[in-house]
Amino acid sequence: MAKIINVVGARPNFMKIAAIIREMEKIPRMDWLLVHTGQHYDVEMSDAFFRELTIPKPDINLEVGSGTHARQTGQIMAAFEEVCLKEKPDLVLVVGDVNSTLACALVASKLHIPVAHVEAGLRSFDRKMPEEINRVVTDILSNFLFTTCREADENLLREGVDPKKIFLVGDVMIDTLYANLSRIRAMHIWRRMGFKKREYAVLTLHRPSNVEEKPVLGEIVTALEEVSRHLPIVFPIHPRTSAAVRRFGFQGSFKFIDGDDPGPLRYSDGGSSRGPGIWCCHPLGYLEFLNLVLHSRFVMTDSGGIQEETTVLDIPCLTLRETTERPVTISQGTNTLLGHDTRRIVAEVKKIMGGEGKHCKRPPLWDGKAAERIVAILAKEFNISH
Repeated sequence: MAKIINVVGARPNFMKIAAIIREMEKIPRMDWLLVHTGQHYDVEMSDAFFRELTIPKPDINLEVGSGTHARQTGQIMAAFEEVCLKEKPDLVLVVGDVNSTLACALVASKLHIPVAHVEAGLRSFDRKMPEEINRVVTDILSNFLFTTCREADENLLREGVDPKKIFLVGDVMIDTLYANLSRIRAMHIWRRMGFKKREYAVLTLHRPSNVEEKPVLGEIVTALEEVSRHLPIVFPIHPRTSAAVRRFGFQGSFKFIDGDDPGPLRYSDGGSSRGPGIWCCHPLGYLEFLNLVLHSRFVMTDSGGIQEETTVLDIPCLTLRETTERPVTISQGTNTLLGHDTRRIVAEVKKIMGGEGKHCKRPPLWDGKAAERIVAILAKEFNISH
């Protein structure tokens, strides 16, 4: 018997942990707990995802909430240390690159508890991104480094990591996508919103580097205005971005699917089609959002996970960042890195509209079985039979 604490804290973690828990449930002698740090704590960003992905209710919720990076990380560490001292786990498993990932890995390491990092080895080589610091430090502390692609393996080896710690398993995000693909396809959120199949683009935008500086956000908004003259853009708007749009006076560039603000949606019956514009709505659930992506012409984003999902769904992805920790989505997937330059964004959109968008060559092991490989490795390590 082995006791494993699985940690989640923010929305990107939930899709990853769902696949792992599904595999752990198949092994009776694998005793596991789910700890939610509460880094994302509102219903739309947390509870709804648990319901959609049938993730069990967390055994422990630290209820940390928001705060500065230092304050949030410190509060998670203090609370998680108490959990580890009480539960005495044999392993702490963390996923992704959020503050919860770093905080819990650091606590476990100082208590001499082995750490497993799922999605290890990803590097943007941009230390201005807090996620990059989280990734690097978590990998240094971890005993099991589960990677999504060869590039991640190579990053770790260059950093001097013992090859025996590195396990190329594939991408657990894709496990969850495949597990829910029939449900995603069965929805018609795009139609209910009043859009036509393949005649709209999807936008996500939330990184502080893009939305917290007026000149940068202004360049992006100018590009979006130009793009939206040719086809409508659907924008599930992040609260941080919504606040920045108002603070900088850009609200005149946006329309709202339901009134003057992106509150709860009252969908159309699909009888009418929305015209040009940047159409905002509230943040969507996992299934709804991927249904919107699946039937779009292309996606514009500054997210990491969406670069992977669009690659597997074979939807062109324009990443509004200067760097990416997922270069395999560029070399083998549908992703193009553009930054925030207005001309580059508009030029790439014109290429897609002209039929020149990128198509996917699925990366190796992105086959829906990454979590199965992870759990099999851990079961072997702790001498647990299936």
